[in-house]
Parts: sequence; structure tokens; C-alpha cells
Amino acid sequence: MKKNHLWILPVLFFLTVSCSNIFLEQDNLNTGNSIETLRVLYTEKPGFTANVMAPLKVTDWPDFERQLVIAKNIGIDAVSIDVWWGDVEAAGDQIFDWSYYDTIFQKVTSAGLDLVPIMSFHQCGGNVGDDYTSYIPPWIWNHFTSIGISADDLKYKSETGAFNTEYISLWADDYIMAEYVEFMNAFEQQYAVYAADIDEINISGGTAGELRYPSYNSHDWGAYPNRGTFQFYGSLAIVDFRDSLLIKYGTLSGINSAWGTNLTSINEVNPPSDAESFVNAHDYQNIQYGRDLIDWYNGSLKQHGKNLIAGASQAFDNQFANIILGIKIPGVHWKIGDPDNPRIAEITTGLIQTSVDFTSSSTGHGYANIINTAADNGREVALHFTCLEMNNENFYPQYSLAQDLVFWVAQEAANQGITIKGENALSDGVMTDTGWDNINNAFDWSSYQGLTVLRMGNVTDNATGRIRYQQFVQNWATDKLSIHFKEYESASAYYLHAWNGLSGDLEMSYEGYFNNAHWWILTLQNAPANFDFCYVNSNNNWDGTTRVYASQDSEIYTVPFESYIYTYRP
Repeated sequence: MKKNHLWILPVLFFLTVSCSNIFLEQDNLNTGNSIETLRVLYTEKPGFTANVMAPLKVTDWPDFERQLVIAKNIGIDAVSIDVWWGDVEAAGDQIFDWSYYDTIFQKVTSAGLDLVPIMSFHQCGGNVGDDYTSYIPPWIWNHFTSIGISADDLKYKSETGAFNTEYISLWADDYIMAEYVEFMNAFEQQYAVYAADIDEINISGGTAGELRYPSYNSHDWGAYPNRGTFQFYGSLAIVDFRDSLLIKYGTLSGINSAWGTNLTSINEVNPPSDAESFVNAHDYQNIQYGRDLIDWYNGSLKQHGKNLIAGASQAFDNQFANIILGIKIPGVHWKIGDPDNPRIAEITTGLIQTSVDFTSSSTGHGYANIINTAADNGREVALHFTCLEMNNENFYPQYSLAQDLVFWVAQEAANQGITIKGENALSDGVMTDTGWDNINNAFDWSSYQGLTVLRMGNVTDNATGRIRYQQFVQNWATDKLSIHFKEYESASAYYLHAWNGLSGDLEMSYEGYFNNAHWWILTLQNAPANFDFCYVNSNNNWDGTTRVYASQDSEIYTVPFESYIYTYRP
């Protein structure tokens, strides 16, 4: 595992975190409010993964194979691949064309790399860096008309009146989720043979594959760094908002009491008719109506993520039943320090609540609820987060605090016991030393346990990207674990017998005579975060007591016929 840093820092206090040596550092940033930044020095990354994203669509196979060879030499673990719903099921409901994925999966695994498929239920094309277009299957828009659900009902509708066709509105989950499950189930049936080669399966939660609303997409204002547009004006959204309020307050009278209104019908409960005034007056934060609206907006997004995870768990129930799932939230780093409307871009995107103190680490700076999407799902879910390569630029017009945001999200994920992995937001960010310095800073000082680089060619075909990623992998992927065992009888050899995360009989080396006993040692490179083990010796005599390694330390000690894991030599 990664060696300890030798930096000397002002130490405020110490905190015990499994598998980490840490210091804590607190900054106060002048963004109109006092905002904490917690930086934790991490010296180990159990289960570290280093991945790259494949092109949106490979068109030059020989060049792709060349890049795979370079990626393998860099030390990459796996290739993340968009499985476009709009390509595979374009011809009609349950009419699947897997031919492209038959090819790309074979080429990636033949190069000795693993797979991270993305169930890409979003449109490709129209976002930053898109060089390929794949629309949502066209038949889906009229698939529910027989039950009164129109094409527009399935779309997000923004405050400008614009409809978005890049992703099905989450308020249509009751109708569309079965289609997602059918697709994922068909994927498992088609590629069951690759189960051992798939490290993780990611689920697209919105436009660009991220769990978010399309608040800053090109169908509306588009240009960076605007505040974004609210997306809660569709017919299904309004019905759901009304229903949620009746559940919360019980009756229309209860709503009136909470809001100080005199509404005479639930049909008078609507999103703001003037979104600009709603923002400028800070109604989204200052009045109960606004806080209720944003809580529902944020909670609906979280529930959509939960629905997708449940659907994936239902679909991937055979050969893929033990594969980790992943879901991604975007790094909406602009407008955080805006003096007039701090955090407004994150609010319109649905990422944070306004009923909580979003300047406090106790709420994950507003992210606690959306991050909780990855927790308590009955299946392991990794959270992915973007913008690790970016600088803080807390000035007009962007008022960006990208680096602080990277730490806020990681800290809250750690607080909730969620595995978090990072990405760069813009592809050219991994072709500069500044970008890599920021990525390294995030890994040194927070809980990120893996990196997926956007995009493979940006590190295989760029000297800075290639050299810095290789150095990064060498720095973090040396997850060395030394296991010491006190012998129970004289033998010419001892073996560690492992299962549940590590397998086989692994021969140990004689270490020496310590504390009045002979000791044997086994050092594992890239050790898994968890596995079970016992021992057998060359006399074929077993110490069959089960020990459970769960990242207790990089040096562990065991004694005969005892399950306890020591972090010192007893």
C-alpha cells in the first residue's frame, strides 16, 4: 500500500479512519458565508481502480487496439464503455442488436483489460466533447399513448417551456423503469460469459449519464456558467409535486398553514410562474414553499437513482449478481461562490437541498441526501464524481469552487461509508500538469478510491497524460499487504489458503524468530480490500480457523487457531 507522506502540516486534531493516516485542515473561504473545507491525508487506497473511458463509438478498430496496448502498459485496470440504449434497441421494443458490443468487449478483454459497461439510457450528442450521436430509441415516445401518456409527458419541461429529449423524465419512472430492466436483463443474458471480466456496471441516471436534471443543457440556455433552468414544469412533475405535499402535510389545509396561503384547490399548487423572480428573491431558500419545492426536486432525483439501482439489482440477478454497481453525480462547480445566489447552479441541477445549512459539513454542504442514493441498497454501489482536475476560480463570472466541491463530496461519502471514485470533467484536463496536480491532491487528501479518465486517447496519445497517469497508478496501485503468521509446528513450508475476494493456496516465506516464535510472511501486491483466509503447511496439517481481512492495516499478524487480526506482532 502507498507509503506515508513525509510532509509536515499544522495539525488541528486527529481522527481515526480505517486504512488511513490522516491530518485535518480547515479553511474558511470568503464566499458570502463561512464554508468549511476538510482535508484528510489518505495514505492508502484499498481496492484502488484505474480506468479509462472508451470512445463514445469506436470507428477505427486498429487504432483502438493500439491504444488498448498502451493503456495496459500504463497499468490501467478496465475500460469504461457506453452501451447505448438508442443503438442496441433502436429497431423496436425488445429487438436488440449487440453486434458492436460483441466486438468491443472481445477486443478489450483480449488486451488483458477488464470491462466497466455503462447502461447508457441517455442520448449521446449535444453535450461537451460529444463526437457521436445516438438518440433514445424513437419508439419509446409513443409507447404509452394507449394509456394516456404522451411523448411530452415523458420529457423534462423547463421554466422556459422547452422540452428535453436527451433522457426520459424521472417522473415517468412508473412507466419506463420496466423498459430499463428489460434492457439490462437482456444485457446480462447476452454477456454472461464476461462476468469475471466486468469490474463494475454503471447506470445512467440522467443527461450525460449523470444523476441530474438537464438544467444546463443546450436545449435551454446552454452556455457556461449560467445558473441553469428548473426542470419541474412537466405534467407528471406537477402531479407528483402536489401528491408529495399532500403526503407531507396531510391536507390542503395543512399546506395552507405551512405556507401561509389561502389555496382553495390542490390544483393551485404549482411550480413558480416566474422562475427568475423565484431565484432573485431567494424564495427557493427563504420561504417554506420554496424549501418544500427544492426538497421535493432533490428528493425526486434521489428516488430516481434508487429506482435505477433497484432495477439493476432485479435485472442483474444471475451471473452479474455480485458485480458492483455504480452511479455518477456531476461536479457542478460554478456559481458556488456567487455573491447574489450562492450554489444556485447546483440547486437547479437538483443536487442540493435548501432546507438545510448548505454551508456546513454536517449536511455534506447540502449533498448528504443525494449522496445517500448510493447507500443502503442491499447491494454495493460506488459513487462517481467529476471535476477532480479543476482549479478554484472564485471570481466573476464563474465563481467556481471546484476543488472545494471535490472535497465536500468525498468527505460526505466517507461519512456515509460509501465508496467514491473520481473523474475529470473535461478531457483536456488530463493533458496538463495542473490537472494532474489537482487530481493527485484530491487523492492524497480525501477518500477517492479510483479514477476513470475521460478519455482513453487523452492519456494513451498524449505524453503528459500518459506519463502522469502511469505515475499516478504506480503511486496508488501498490496496495501491498503483509500477512505474518506464527508457526504452530515445524514444517518446510506454510501456505495461506484464501477465498471470498482472494483465492488459492499462496506460499509464504520464512520471516525469522521473533518474540520466542518462528514467523512466516506473505506480501500481496494489489491486495483486495476484503477476503477470508486460513493456513495449511507442508505436512498437510491445517489451521482451519477463518480469519477475515477487512482492510485492518497494511501489516497484519495472526497466531495459530485464533481468528483475531492483530496490527502489531503479539
